[in-house]
Amino acid sequence: MKVDILTLFPGMFEGVLNESIIGRAQKNGLIELNYINIRDFADNKHNRVDDYPYGGGQGMVMQAQPIFAAYNYICKDIGKKPYTIYMSPQGRSFRQSTAKRLAKKEHIVILCGHYEGVDQRILDEIIDEEISIGDYVLTGGEIAAMAVVDATARLIPGVLASAGSFSEESHYSGLLEYPQYTRPAVWNGREVPSVLQSGNHKLIMQWKREKSIENTYKKRKGMLRRAKLSDKEREFVKNLEKNC
Repeated sequence: MKVDILTLFPGMFEGVLNESIIGRAQKNGLIELNYINIRDFADNKHNRVDDYPYGGGQGMVMQAQPIFAAYNYICKDIGKKPYTIYMSPQGRSFRQSTAKRLAKKEHIVILCGHYEGVDQRILDEIIDEEISIGDYVLTGGEIAAMAVVDATARLIPGVLASAGSFSEESHYSGLLEYPQYTRPAVWNGREVPSVLQSGNHKLIMQWKREKSIENTYKKRKGMLRRAKLSDKEREFVKNLEKNC
């Protein structure tokens, strides 16, 4: 997968996305990340990329021209339009299902806004989807873009050690993950559940599934309405309701 990020602050990405798992994925050729400085494409001697909004209002608005020039720089040699995202608090909420969908794309462009936003005409011209990571406003789209890239890239085959590394995690299957434990078996008077030390794979898998459902019920109950549960598991949920 190739991801081009249009931003005014490319340096923000290097210290985050060049480290750990995503950094290794780049070194191994599983994902290519490019950070394009929009300011380099401004058509004035001061490299100005913003101006006052028509109709009045607070702050400045990013101009269409430098963004479009930077976008065309990306597209000039590929012969087709890449899937283009704008990070915006007005966008659809980013979910695990969004990450799974984006992980199937060959080429993604992410536009990071700043100031009071971006000239609507550039959004109308190039954007395929607006994405939000929450109902709040950041100073710019960079942090949100990092979250989208990280969540998406780790689903690309080969980035993690195995599919099981993410398929059992919270949200991937519509449920929250079960509790995790490691050595020692007893810490501060608290013992690891005996079933996890039993070696009985079938019982362990059953425990994990039930704890996943229980965790979801306690923390994000609404998710259970969309989760794929067997009749036995739905009975398990009813018992949870009776005992809570």
